[in-house]
Amino acid sequence: MEGKSGAHADATDITDSCAALDNPAPPPGEKPVLALPFAFGGPCCRAILRLEPEDFQVDEVTLVEPDGKGEHVLLWIEKRNANTDWLAGQLARHAGVPRVDVSYAGMKDRRALARQWFSVRLAARPEPDWEVLESKEFRILRTVRHSRKLKTGALHGNRFLIRARRLEGDTEQLVDRLHQLAQYGMPNYFGEQRFGRENSNLSGALSMFAGTAGRLSRQRRGLYLSAARSLLFNKVLADRVAAGNWNQPLVGDRLMLDGSRNSFVADRIDAEILRRTSSMEVHPSGPLWGAGALQVEGEAERLERKSLTAMEDFRAGVERSGLKQERRSLRARVNDLGWTLSGGELELSFYLPRGGYATAMLRECLDYRSATC
Repeated sequence: MEGKSGAHADATDITDSCAALDNPAPPPGEKPVLALPFAFGGPCCRAILRLEPEDFQVDEVTLVEPDGKGEHVLLWIEKRNANTDWLAGQLARHAGVPRVDVSYAGMKDRRALARQWFSVRLAARPEPDWEVLESKEFRILRTVRHSRKLKTGALHGNRFLIRARRLEGDTEQLVDRLHQLAQYGMPNYFGEQRFGRENSNLSGALSMFAGTAGRLSRQRRGLYLSAARSLLFNKVLADRVAAGNWNQPLVGDRLMLDGSRNSFVADRIDAEILRRTSSMEVHPSGPLWGAGALQVEGEAERLERKSLTAMEDFRAGVERSGLKQERRSLRARVNDLGWTLSGGELELSFYLPRGGYATAMLRECLDYRSATC
Protein backbone atom coordinates (compact mmCIF):
# COMPACT_ATOMS: atom_id res chain seq x y z
CA MET A 1 0.00 0.00 0.00
CA GLU A 2 1.34 3.41 -0.97
CA GLY A 3 0.17 6.82 0.10
CA LYS A 4 0.78 10.51 -0.41
CA SER A 5 -0.45 13.39 1.66
CA GLY A 6 -3.09 15.72 0.26
CA ALA A 7 -4.03 19.36 0.87
CA HIS A 8 -4.11 20.95 4.30
CA ALA A 9 -7.41 20.97 6.17
CA ASP A 10 -8.82 23.22 8.87
CA ALA A 11 -6.57 22.87 11.92
CA THR A 12 -9.42 23.70 14.30
CA ASP A 13 -11.03 20.32 13.61
CA ILE A 14 -8.44 18.39 15.63
CA THR A 15 -9.37 16.51 18.80
CA ASP A 16 -6.38 16.44 21.15
CA SER A 17 -5.56 13.88 23.81
CA CYS A 18 -4.95 14.91 27.41
CA ALA A 19 -2.17 12.64 28.69
CA ALA A 20 -0.95 13.35 32.22
CA LEU A 21 2.17 15.44 32.85
CA ASP A 22 4.84 15.10 35.51
CA ASN A 23 5.00 18.78 36.39
CA PRO A 24 7.57 19.27 39.15
CA ALA A 25 11.25 19.63 38.28
CA PRO A 26 13.17 16.91 40.14
CA PRO A 27 15.97 17.81 42.54
CA PRO A 28 19.65 17.71 41.47
CA GLY A 29 20.95 14.17 41.08
CA GLU A 30 17.68 12.72 39.79
CA LYS A 31 16.88 12.20 36.12
CA PRO A 32 14.20 14.74 35.06
CA VAL A 33 11.23 13.27 33.22
CA LEU A 34 8.47 15.05 31.31
CA ALA A 35 5.62 13.04 29.80
CA LEU A 36 4.56 14.53 26.47
CA PRO A 37 0.90 14.22 25.46
CA PHE A 38 -0.02 13.23 21.92
CA ALA A 39 -1.87 15.55 19.57
CA PHE A 40 -3.93 12.87 17.82
CA GLY A 41 -4.62 10.20 20.43
CA GLY A 42 -1.37 8.24 20.53
CA PRO A 43 0.43 5.62 18.42
CA CYS A 44 -1.50 3.17 16.26
CA CYS A 45 1.24 0.60 15.66
CA ARG A 46 4.43 -0.79 17.14
CA ALA A 47 7.68 -0.99 15.18
CA ILE A 48 11.46 -1.17 15.37
CA LEU A 49 13.68 1.55 13.94
CA ARG A 50 17.33 1.55 12.91
CA LEU A 51 17.99 -2.14 12.47
CA GLU A 52 20.52 -0.74 10.00
CA PRO A 53 21.77 2.85 9.68
CA GLU A 54 20.23 2.87 6.19
CA ASP A 55 16.80 2.55 7.84
CA PHE A 56 17.11 6.19 8.99
CA GLN A 57 18.34 8.48 6.22
CA VAL A 58 18.70 12.26 6.46
CA ASP A 59 19.59 14.78 3.76
CA GLU A 60 20.32 18.34 4.81
CA VAL A 61 18.76 21.12 2.71
CA THR A 62 21.11 24.07 3.06
CA LEU A 63 20.59 27.82 2.86
CA VAL A 64 24.10 28.29 1.48
CA GLU A 65 24.89 28.64 -2.22
CA PRO A 66 28.66 28.03 -2.61
CA ASP A 67 30.37 30.87 -4.48
CA GLY A 68 33.43 28.85 -5.58
CA LYS A 69 36.04 31.09 -3.96
CA GLY A 70 37.42 32.08 -0.58
CA GLU A 71 39.37 30.63 2.33
CA HIS A 72 36.74 28.07 3.35
CA VAL A 73 36.19 24.62 1.84
CA LEU A 74 32.65 23.26 1.92
CA LEU A 75 32.46 19.46 2.02
CA TRP A 76 29.27 17.52 1.25
CA ILE A 77 29.74 14.34 3.28
CA GLU A 78 27.80 11.12 3.74
CA LYS A 79 28.30 9.65 7.19
CA ARG A 80 27.17 6.25 8.39
CA ASN A 81 26.83 5.37 12.06
CA ALA A 82 29.05 8.33 12.95
CA ASN A 83 28.73 11.32 15.27
CA THR A 84 28.66 14.74 13.60
CA ASP A 85 31.06 16.38 16.05
CA TRP A 86 33.47 13.43 15.87
CA LEU A 87 33.55 13.81 12.10
CA ALA A 88 34.29 17.53 12.44
CA GLY A 89 37.29 16.59 14.57
CA GLN A 90 38.52 14.19 11.87
CA LEU A 91 38.34 16.98 9.29
CA ALA A 92 40.24 19.38 11.55
CA ARG A 93 43.06 16.91 12.17
CA HIS A 94 43.38 16.05 8.49
CA ALA A 95 43.48 19.70 7.44
CA GLY A 96 45.83 20.68 10.27
CA VAL A 97 43.49 23.39 11.57
CA PRO A 98 42.05 24.09 15.02
CA ARG A 99 38.74 22.37 15.74
CA VAL A 100 37.09 25.81 15.95
CA ASP A 101 37.79 26.29 12.21
CA VAL A 102 35.47 23.40 11.29
CA SER A 103 31.73 24.04 11.40
CA TYR A 104 28.40 22.57 10.32
CA ALA A 105 24.83 23.80 10.15
CA GLY A 106 23.27 21.14 12.36
CA MET A 107 23.85 17.90 14.24
CA LYS A 108 22.57 14.73 12.60
CA ASP A 109 21.61 11.42 14.20
CA ARG A 110 24.50 9.08 14.84
CA ARG A 111 22.66 5.83 14.12
CA ALA A 112 21.73 6.92 10.59
CA LEU A 113 22.91 7.42 7.04
CA ALA A 114 23.15 11.21 6.84
CA ARG A 115 24.37 13.64 4.22
CA GLN A 116 25.33 17.13 5.32
CA TRP A 117 27.68 20.06 4.70
CA PHE A 118 30.80 20.91 6.71
CA SER A 119 33.07 23.91 6.28
CA VAL A 120 36.82 24.04 6.95
CA ARG A 121 38.68 27.35 7.17
CA LEU A 122 42.07 26.88 5.51
CA ALA A 123 43.15 30.55 5.28
CA ALA A 124 46.61 30.40 3.65
CA ARG A 125 47.08 26.64 4.18
CA PRO A 126 47.27 24.40 1.11
CA GLU A 127 44.19 22.27 0.53
CA PRO A 128 44.73 18.69 1.70
CA ASP A 129 43.93 15.57 -0.29
CA TRP A 130 40.43 14.88 0.98
CA GLU A 131 40.08 11.51 -0.78
CA VAL A 132 42.61 9.79 1.48
CA LEU A 133 40.48 10.68 4.52
CA GLU A 134 37.52 8.48 3.56
CA SER A 135 36.68 5.51 5.79
CA LYS A 136 33.86 3.08 6.54
CA GLU A 137 32.19 5.79 8.65
CA PHE A 138 32.03 8.50 5.97
CA ARG A 139 32.81 9.49 2.42
CA ILE A 140 33.24 12.90 0.85
CA LEU A 141 30.85 13.42 -2.05
CA ARG A 142 31.75 16.97 -3.09
CA THR A 143 34.13 19.81 -2.22
CA VAL A 144 33.80 23.45 -3.22
CA ARG A 145 35.32 26.74 -2.08
CA HIS A 146 33.26 29.38 -0.30
CA SER A 147 33.94 32.82 1.14
CA ARG A 148 32.24 32.24 4.50
CA LYS A 149 32.05 29.57 7.19
CA LEU A 150 28.92 27.53 7.72
CA LYS A 151 26.92 28.92 10.61
CA THR A 152 24.82 26.87 13.00
CA GLY A 153 21.24 26.82 11.77
CA ALA A 154 22.11 27.76 8.18
CA LEU A 155 19.70 25.26 6.65
CA HIS A 156 16.14 25.20 5.32
CA GLY A 157 15.45 21.82 6.85
CA ASN A 158 16.01 18.09 6.38
CA ARG A 159 14.58 15.38 4.16
CA PHE A 160 14.01 11.99 5.76
CA LEU A 161 13.64 8.46 4.44
CA ILE A 162 12.77 6.13 7.31
CA ARG A 163 12.02 2.42 7.34
CA ALA A 164 10.12 0.98 10.32
CA ARG A 165 10.34 -2.82 10.56
CA ARG A 166 8.34 -5.53 12.36
CA LEU A 167 5.21 -3.40 12.16
CA GLU A 168 2.29 -4.54 14.34
CA GLY A 169 -1.09 -2.91 14.85
CA ASP A 170 -3.96 -1.21 13.04
CA THR A 171 -2.47 -0.11 9.70
CA GLU A 172 -5.74 1.49 8.54
CA GLN A 173 -5.65 3.76 11.57
CA LEU A 174 -1.96 4.36 10.88
CA VAL A 175 -2.77 5.65 7.40
CA ASP A 176 -5.44 7.94 8.87
CA ARG A 177 -2.87 9.26 11.33
CA LEU A 178 -0.38 9.97 8.55
CA HIS A 179 -3.04 11.97 6.73
CA GLN A 180 -3.67 13.96 9.93
CA LEU A 181 0.03 14.76 10.31
CA ALA A 182 0.23 15.91 6.70
CA GLN A 183 -2.87 18.09 7.04
CA TYR A 184 -2.47 19.55 10.51
CA GLY A 185 1.26 19.44 11.20
CA MET A 186 2.83 18.12 14.39
CA PRO A 187 3.66 19.41 17.86
CA ASN A 188 7.17 20.78 17.43
CA TYR A 189 8.64 18.96 20.44
CA PHE A 190 12.37 18.72 20.86
CA GLY A 191 13.27 15.05 20.37
CA GLU A 192 14.55 12.77 23.11
CA GLN A 193 18.08 12.82 21.66
CA ARG A 194 18.31 16.45 22.76
CA PHE A 195 18.36 15.31 26.39
CA GLY A 196 21.02 12.60 26.20
CA ARG A 197 20.86 8.96 27.17
CA GLU A 198 18.58 8.56 30.21
CA ASN A 199 18.20 12.37 30.26
CA SER A 200 21.86 12.78 31.24
CA ASN A 201 22.06 16.27 29.69
CA LEU A 202 19.26 17.46 31.98
CA SER A 203 20.90 15.95 35.04
CA GLY A 204 24.14 17.59 33.94
CA ALA A 205 22.37 20.93 33.53
CA LEU A 206 21.04 20.79 37.09
CA SER A 207 24.52 19.98 38.38
CA MET A 208 25.99 22.83 36.34
CA PHE A 209 23.41 25.28 37.66
CA ALA A 210 24.08 24.10 41.23
CA GLY A 211 27.84 24.58 40.76
CA THR A 212 28.69 20.91 41.31
CA ALA A 213 29.54 19.88 37.74
CA GLY A 214 33.21 20.87 37.85
CA ARG A 215 35.04 22.32 34.88
CA LEU A 216 33.07 21.86 31.64
CA SER A 217 34.12 22.25 28.04
CA ARG A 218 32.36 24.88 25.97
CA GLN A 219 30.65 22.11 24.00
CA ARG A 220 29.42 20.30 27.12
CA ARG A 221 28.12 23.53 28.63
CA GLY A 222 26.27 24.26 25.38
CA LEU A 223 24.69 20.78 25.38
CA TYR A 224 23.43 21.25 28.93
CA LEU A 225 22.01 24.71 28.25
CA SER A 226 20.28 23.51 25.07
CA ALA A 227 18.75 20.59 26.96
CA ALA A 228 17.44 22.88 29.71
CA ARG A 229 15.89 25.31 27.22
CA SER A 230 14.38 22.40 25.30
CA LEU A 231 12.79 20.99 28.45
CA LEU A 232 11.17 24.34 29.26
CA PHE A 233 9.86 24.70 25.71
CA ASN A 234 8.52 21.13 25.71
CA LYS A 235 6.71 21.77 28.99
CA VAL A 236 4.85 24.78 27.58
CA LEU A 237 4.02 22.87 24.40
CA ALA A 238 2.91 19.80 26.37
CA ASP A 239 0.49 21.89 28.41
CA ARG A 240 -0.96 23.42 25.25
CA VAL A 241 -1.32 20.03 23.57
CA ALA A 242 -3.12 18.76 26.68
CA ALA A 243 -5.39 21.83 26.58
CA GLY A 244 -6.09 21.39 22.86
CA ASN A 245 -4.75 24.81 21.81
CA TRP A 246 -1.21 24.06 20.61
CA ASN A 247 -2.32 24.83 17.04
CA GLN A 248 -4.72 27.68 17.86
CA PRO A 249 -3.91 31.32 18.64
CA LEU A 250 -4.45 32.80 22.08
CA VAL A 251 -4.78 36.48 22.87
CA GLY A 252 -1.24 37.75 23.35
CA ASP A 253 0.39 34.86 21.47
CA ARG A 254 3.49 35.63 19.47
CA LEU A 255 2.72 34.14 16.06
CA MET A 256 5.62 33.09 13.87
CA LEU A 257 5.47 33.22 10.10
CA ASP A 258 5.82 29.78 8.55
CA GLY A 259 9.41 29.12 7.49
CA SER A 260 10.65 32.34 9.09
CA ARG A 261 11.86 33.71 12.40
CA ASN A 262 9.72 36.81 11.94
CA SER A 263 6.82 37.12 14.35
CA PHE A 264 4.16 39.42 15.76
CA VAL A 265 1.92 39.56 18.83
CA ALA A 266 -1.79 38.80 18.29
CA ASP A 267 -3.47 41.41 20.50
CA ARG A 268 -6.86 40.10 19.39
CA ILE A 269 -8.12 36.97 17.66
CA ASP A 270 -10.15 37.89 14.60
CA ALA A 271 -11.22 36.00 11.49
CA GLU A 272 -8.01 36.86 9.65
CA ILE A 273 -5.77 35.55 12.44
CA LEU A 274 -7.84 32.35 12.59
CA ARG A 275 -7.59 31.92 8.82
CA ARG A 276 -3.82 32.43 8.77
CA THR A 277 -3.33 30.01 11.67
CA SER A 278 -5.64 27.37 10.21
CA SER A 279 -3.86 27.51 6.85
CA MET A 280 -0.49 27.23 8.67
CA GLU A 281 0.64 30.58 7.33
CA VAL A 282 1.48 31.45 10.95
CA HIS A 283 2.02 29.32 14.05
CA PRO A 284 1.72 29.90 17.81
CA SER A 285 5.13 29.96 19.48
CA GLY A 286 6.71 28.96 22.78
CA PRO A 287 9.70 30.25 24.74
CA LEU A 288 13.34 29.39 24.23
CA TRP A 289 14.15 30.53 27.72
CA GLY A 290 16.64 33.22 28.64
CA ALA A 291 17.04 36.54 30.39
CA GLY A 292 14.58 39.32 29.65
CA ALA A 293 10.83 39.74 29.39
CA LEU A 294 8.59 37.09 27.87
CA GLN A 295 7.69 38.05 24.31
CA VAL A 296 4.00 37.27 24.79
CA GLU A 297 1.14 39.04 26.54
CA GLY A 298 -2.26 38.41 28.08
CA GLU A 299 -3.62 34.87 28.08
CA ALA A 300 -0.50 33.44 26.41
CA GLU A 301 1.80 35.00 29.03
CA ARG A 302 -0.33 33.71 31.91
CA LEU A 303 -0.26 30.20 30.45
CA GLU A 304 3.52 30.18 29.98
CA ARG A 305 4.22 31.47 33.48
CA LYS A 306 1.87 28.88 34.99
CA SER A 307 3.45 26.08 32.94
CA LEU A 308 6.95 26.84 34.18
CA THR A 309 6.24 27.79 37.81
CA ALA A 310 7.68 24.52 39.12
CA MET A 311 10.83 24.71 37.00
CA GLU A 312 12.63 27.52 38.80
CA ASP A 313 16.01 25.71 38.85
CA PHE A 314 16.05 25.39 35.07
CA ARG A 315 14.70 28.89 34.41
CA ALA A 316 17.10 30.63 36.76
CA GLY A 317 20.07 28.61 35.53
CA VAL A 318 19.43 29.47 31.89
CA GLU A 319 18.90 33.14 32.74
CA ARG A 320 22.25 33.29 34.56
CA SER A 321 24.00 31.78 31.52
CA GLY A 322 23.56 34.97 29.51
CA LEU A 323 21.13 33.56 26.95
CA LYS A 324 18.27 35.86 25.95
CA GLN A 325 14.58 35.09 25.43
CA GLU A 326 13.79 33.72 21.96
CA ARG A 327 10.82 31.96 20.36
CA ARG A 328 10.20 28.68 18.57
CA SER A 329 7.09 27.58 16.70
CA LEU A 330 4.81 25.22 18.65
CA ARG A 331 3.77 23.56 15.40
CA ALA A 332 5.78 22.26 12.46
CA ARG A 333 4.58 21.33 9.01
CA VAL A 334 5.19 17.76 7.83
CA ASN A 335 5.87 18.41 4.16
CA ASP A 336 5.89 16.03 1.19
CA LEU A 337 4.77 13.09 3.33
CA GLY A 338 4.60 9.81 1.46
CA TRP A 339 4.53 6.19 2.62
CA THR A 340 4.65 2.57 1.52
CA LEU A 341 3.26 -0.34 3.57
CA SER A 342 4.49 -3.77 2.56
CA GLY A 343 5.35 -7.05 4.26
CA GLY A 344 5.24 -5.77 7.82
CA GLU A 345 7.32 -2.70 7.02
CA LEU A 346 6.53 0.99 6.73
CA GLU A 347 8.69 3.29 4.61
CA LEU A 348 8.18 7.01 5.18
CA SER A 349 9.53 9.98 3.27
CA PHE A 350 8.98 13.57 4.42
CA TYR A 351 10.57 16.98 4.88
CA LEU A 352 10.76 18.93 8.14
CA PRO A 353 11.76 22.58 8.53
CA ARG A 354 14.87 23.60 10.43
CA GLY A 355 14.71 22.47 14.06
CA GLY A 356 12.06 19.79 13.47
CA TYR A 357 12.68 16.30 14.87
CA ALA A 358 11.70 13.20 12.93
CA THR A 359 11.18 11.37 16.22
CA ALA A 360 8.59 13.99 17.22
CA MET A 361 6.63 13.09 14.10
CA LEU A 362 7.12 9.32 14.45
CA ARG A 363 5.90 9.22 18.07
CA GLU A 364 2.47 10.49 16.96
CA CYS A 365 1.86 7.34 14.91
CA LEU A 366 4.31 4.65 16.09
CA ASP A 367 5.18 3.13 19.44
CA TYR A 368 8.74 2.50 18.37
CA ARG A 369 11.99 1.39 19.84
CA SER A 370 15.42 1.68 18.33
CA ALA A 371 17.37 -1.49 17.60
CA THR A 372 20.31 0.11 19.42
CA CYS A 373 18.40 0.25 22.73
